[in-house]
Amino acid sequence: MSEVKTNTTDRSGARRRLFDIDIDALTIDETVERCLAAVSSGELLEVGVVNAAKLVKMRRDAELHDAVAGCGVIVADGQSVVWASRLLRARLPERVAGIDLFQRLLAESEQKGHSVYFLGAKPDVLDEMGRRVAHWYPGLKVAGSRDGYFSDDEAPGVADEIAASRADLLFLGMTSPKKEKFVAAYGQRSGARVVHGVGGSFDVLAGKVRRAPAAWQRVGMEWLYRVLQEPRRLGPRYITTNAAFIALVVREMVKSAKGNRV
Repeated sequence: MSEVKTNTTDRSGARRRLFDIDIDALTIDETVERCLAAVSSGELLEVGVVNAAKLVKMRRDAELHDAVAGCGVIVADGQSVVWASRLLRARLPERVAGIDLFQRLLAESEQKGHSVYFLGAKPDVLDEMGRRVAHWYPGLKVAGSRDGYFSDDEAPGVADEIAASRADLLFLGMTSPKKEKFVAAYGQRSGARVVHGVGGSFDVLAGKVRRAPAAWQRVGMEWLYRVLQEPRRLGPRYITTNAAFIALVVREMVKSAKGNRV
């Protein structure tokens, strides 16, 4: 297989410049197609997802910004990013939630015979998710799995373990910015064709964390549902992050208005 790393996007959707990063104007169906095409062609495709919290973090963390920007396809994981794109006249078609893309790719991999590797979470969470995934997708080829508790010094060896498994798709159930930085540094070394950081999705599939009902997701309140589950831990964080994101949107609107007057 080719080891070429690319930063191109599917030509079925143009990129939109938002918050100093290019985001692909793709639907979830188009994103799934892009991933499957990468597996078929042997192309390395690193999938980046952005939401309000990550965009705020990227303003302070240049390494995180560069890691996300270097991905071959970047989609809006948060509904607030989609709404902001409309306000800023750089319209994105829809939210492509990382967990939804994850589950779609598991189903497609089962059907097409692609193998997957799971990296991240605590050992008990990983084991429970593995049991549930085996029940939901009985024909899925799981090339291997490993928890996410390893040091920076161990990371090269972890990438080599994944490469030895010959997995077609690698899913990282780790928090930001660890997963983005691992992908940027070792995505190609892992040998996987598609590398997708899915954050806390392992916890959701393992039943450790409840995902918001569809109605909450549609109105962009999935974050509030999470806060209600862990108010003391998540409340201050989301309040601060949301305020910072609103400020970013306002700043971009002002910048755009000034540019239009020139």
